[in-house]
Amino acid sequence: VMLAYTLMLCATSTGAYATILVVLFGWERWVAIAVGGAIVLVYSTIGGMWSITLAGMAQFVIKTIGVFLLMLPFSFSQAGGLDGIRQRVDESFFDIGGIGAQPIITYFVVDTLGLLVGQDIWQRVFTARTPQVARWGGTTAGIYCILYGVAGALIGMAASVVLPNIEVKDDVYADVAMNILPIGIGGIVLAAAVAAMMSTASGALIAAATVAKADVVPFVRSWFGKPAHHHTENPEHDVQGSRWYVLGLGVLVIALAIVVQDVVAALTIAYDILVGGLLIPILGGLLWRRGTGLGAAAAMAAGTVVTLATMIVLEVNAENQYDGIYANEPIYYGLIAALAAFVAVSLLSRPTDPRTVDAWNRRVAGAIADEVPVEGPEDVRAR
Repeated sequence: VMLAYTLMLCATSTGAYATILVVLFGWERWVAIAVGGAIVLVYSTIGGMWSITLAGMAQFVIKTIGVFLLMLPFSFSQAGGLDGIRQRVDESFFDIGGIGAQPIITYFVVDTLGLLVGQDIWQRVFTARTPQVARWGGTTAGIYCILYGVAGALIGMAASVVLPNIEVKDDVYADVAMNILPIGIGGIVLAAAVAAMMSTASGALIAAATVAKADVVPFVRSWFGKPAHHHTENPEHDVQGSRWYVLGLGVLVIALAIVVQDVVAALTIAYDILVGGLLIPILGGLLWRRGTGLGAAAAMAAGTVVTLATMIVLEVNAENQYDGIYANEPIYYGLIAALAAFVAVSLLSRPTDPRTVDAWNRRVAGAIADEVPVEGPEDVRAR
């Protein structure tokens, strides 16, 4: 489930920054995806998490300057400020609930709760030097994301006034940079957009490679009676193997990005898979001590299948393209199915071994590793 989400998220981000290259250079979309994807693939493969951390720091500075200090004030100036925009757009533009309660709830469940359980976010948390750094980093990043989202909405409002004839909604940002801002400043703003989306793409690619190498492939190997892990593998070979995973999945992502045409639709699919399949088992495992691993597995399967099946059925029967993907029902039905499966299977299966629960409680309470009881083979088999 997590691998499907991270691959789709990476493909979405790749398609997003490709729109900038299409507008900027006039390339075909597939060429823009191939060139941009190759750049991300190279530095992600060579440097791993350290490279995307260093690149992310530079990208953060560029996008902050480009969006908040350049694009937002320039676009508002061209549109005549809030008063000028208000005079030329529908009043619903200024209604915070203008899109309706149902879409707002869906976006909250899909995006906010999706980020809560996303591998691409947690891998950043785990690279923090201390828990305090992780907490401060997570809090400030959350606040920044809210401000960044508001800035994007305001820029879009200004664009609807200054450039009312834009046909492709994915190209709005690039068209504003090209047609409203001065040439040099427009270049910085375009670099800011590409930086933000490349940062997301590279993080998602590393996340996909991590999940594939550490979880998915060993799990599949166990189906054929092969050992899940090679304990004799030294760290150097392990890093080299990880690079091959990044490279292989990166090529797959580029192909996915070429096939998927609509950025927002692809992002919706990604988060629907994540939330429908993983939100209930992860939160259930954290909050309900009677939950079991078997119940979590059943919840993942039920939530993912129901979410995707509902989306496919609605899309096939929809009057307009992507109506089934944007519908609220898939995520709601998926969460209901996951919750029912998690509770039912957990109650019908044997409770988690008390020693495992005790070890978990000690870890949550901050006990150091040496104080946590170590399970032997008999304990594992019993569990």
